[in-house]
Amino acid sequence: MAKIYWFTGQPGHGKTVLAKKLVEFLQTEKRNWRKQVFHLDEEEIKQITEIKNNTEITQTIVEFLYKNDSDVVVSHTSPNRKIRDFFKEKIGEEDFEEFYVHTTQKRDKEKSRIKEYEPPQSKYFDIDTTKDNPIQSFNKIVHYLTENNSI
Repeated sequence: MAKIYWFTGQPGHGKTVLAKKLVEFLQTEKRNWRKQVFHLDEEEIKQITEIKNNTEITQTIVEFLYKNDSDVVVSHTSPNRKIRDFFKEKIGEEDFEEFYVHTTQKRDKEKSRIKEYEPPQSKYFDIDTTKDNPIQSFNKIVHYLTENNSI
């Protein structure tokens, strides 16, 4: 059964790094040996579409891949909670994992913060990268997914 793993949060807080680690993990898992795993990153979608707010385009691509029995890992700011929640509900919460990646540290991309970003409020896994390095954060993700039978 296919799954969607959606990393959301402000730019520069670690979404893409953690998403790439999860893709590599899923591709090397024995139980996923024959399953396709795709990574969709907001910056790459922007380059292709030349559209800044491309959440709905990303969701369309994700849904297509998911319906074709592929796991999809997404790293996307997707600032509008209502749009994210609608998509999560449409897919089905049992096949959708949302990860909220955030930090209190000042980052290089701090100037690109999205003022209207709305953090998730329900059914998500919180990843605070303030004190944890990417490996520690990733280990927490794998532990969470294993406990919840999501991998």
